[in-house]
Amino acid sequence: MFQEFNVTARPEQGPDRLKTLRKALLAQGLDGFLVPRADAHQGEYVAPRDDRLAWLTGFTGSAGFCVVLAEIAGVFVDGRYRTQVKEQVADCYTPVDWPEVLPGPWIVEHLGAGRVGFDPWLYTIGQLEALQKAVVGTNIQFVPVANPIDGIWEDQPDAPMAPVKAHPTAIAGESHTDKRARLAASLKEAGHDAAVITLPDSIAWLLNIRGADIPRNPLAHGFAILNADASVDLFMAAPKLAAVMDHLGADVRVHAPEDFIAYLTKSTGTVRLDKGSAPIAVEAAVAQSDAKIAYAQDPCVMPKARKNAAEISGMVEAHLRDGAAVSSFLNWFDTQDKTTLTEIDVVRKLEESRRATNALLDISFETIAGTGPHGAIMHYRVTEDTNRQLEDGDLMVLDSGGQYADGTTDITRTLPIGAVDQEAKVAFTRVLQGMIAVTRMRFPKGVAGSHIEAIGRLPLWMAGQDFDHGLGHGVGAYLCVHEGPQRLSRVSDVPLEVGMILSNEPGYYRPGAFGIRLENLIVVEEAPALPGGDDHREMLQFRTLTYAPIARDMIVTEMLSADERDWLNDYHATCRQLLSPRLAPEVKLWLDDATAPL
Repeated sequence: MFQEFNVTARPEQGPDRLKTLRKALLAQGLDGFLVPRADAHQGEYVAPRDDRLAWLTGFTGSAGFCVVLAEIAGVFVDGRYRTQVKEQVADCYTPVDWPEVLPGPWIVEHLGAGRVGFDPWLYTIGQLEALQKAVVGTNIQFVPVANPIDGIWEDQPDAPMAPVKAHPTAIAGESHTDKRARLAASLKEAGHDAAVITLPDSIAWLLNIRGADIPRNPLAHGFAILNADASVDLFMAAPKLAAVMDHLGADVRVHAPEDFIAYLTKSTGTVRLDKGSAPIAVEAAVAQSDAKIAYAQDPCVMPKARKNAAEISGMVEAHLRDGAAVSSFLNWFDTQDKTTLTEIDVVRKLEESRRATNALLDISFETIAGTGPHGAIMHYRVTEDTNRQLEDGDLMVLDSGGQYADGTTDITRTLPIGAVDQEAKVAFTRVLQGMIAVTRMRFPKGVAGSHIEAIGRLPLWMAGQDFDHGLGHGVGAYLCVHEGPQRLSRVSDVPLEVGMILSNEPGYYRPGAFGIRLENLIVVEEAPALPGGDDHREMLQFRTLTYAPIARDMIVTEMLSADERDWLNDYHATCRQLLSPRLAPEVKLWLDDATAPL
């Protein structure tokens, strides 16, 4: 299997590791140290070698950071992880609600004055600016230092060295030669001679390559400089690239990663850095050169987000393949005595169904299979220690996805175990109504995720309920299952554009009791003109990519409007139409029943 169930969070190790780190800080004359969940490439996902936050604290969430001071160590997490962090860290750590509480003011409150160290590879230009702004007028100083955790982590894993493979142009929809030329033209237009690219998914997209340095994400660690003449200087370990040198060609010059900083110090002209992703160490190196620094977005970010026709076609096929696998799993699940199953049993069977496609390259993230109170832990990961038997009356949140050569999938369904109480069904129906409302939207060009997110929450809000995660995230095409810059979030001001793919995943969570989440992926497309319409402004809409049944026995039908009921019946009819040819006869019969009209 791709997924393992070993225990990675060891709260009991936290106190000794924290004590050792504090001794190291004292020896360096530091009053504190910042420990983000980040690596030198500044992507969302880190290799085991770079998972310093988990090693130190025990917290294994995909976002968060720790501020270690002499008397207090705060672990900052957002709403997705507030239940999880309490279970994973020892009492020597203090969970902090972030972003409600920001690190700068918190440090001022708890330290007052002193020197706080940070690893200049693990903080971006923008992050440091925000920290420094927060302590203006105080006696707190942020100091770049060699990472002290690397000096005390005795069994720190080696850097990943997985081989790189070419991503076919037929699936990518554009050769890397054409991509480089197109982006180089935009650099020239901006008056920039080069752009430094540190994000692994940007490099993967630009050069049409995929790797395996990051679990669940087909990325290779490295750095790149895109030049205005359309050439690229790629800083990546040569052994990784053995199979793709012909694919890269002469215009992509390969250098050793350890030569990156020295190369930057010899920069000339105008060099673009992205404040949101370029590490402080990169800025410091370019500042030593004769080059002028221009701050602007990574040139790959927006083109990567706007999927072309070939990428969308691949994503459609991947989702139909995946939907058939999920339907096969759901058929199996419905035939079982569910109270004989555990969460691990469910994860294994679902992965087995995806593997049966003979196209699965990896899962796109660790499957979330949270039953009963575990369902309220939004990013729950089952282990051998937490594995729970399914019980009558439980709900199971099943959030999973696959990595295929033609696309990345992410789907969540909430499944009832036996007889579920009416209160849970009512909440489920509100979550469904939110998902339907967003799916059916038409909206003017220029609208951002922050304008849309409330639509998916409204049915819950009207009942005094809500959830503590964004409504949706961007998704890559055989890349990262979380991809920016587009999001359905109150903090996202990025206008949605044709070709952007997002998740639509409202939820509701009752700590200690149950969780509910429903998720489909959707793609932005142009909306056709309405009959009789006289407003000629450009309108957009969403098209659904994900097809798999939604638990009809969880729906309080009388709560649905006629339009909502029609949408669900049409959605289920499309599931039958698209998935049935891909299913075994017995699964097709099950699907007919599971998608019968309300």
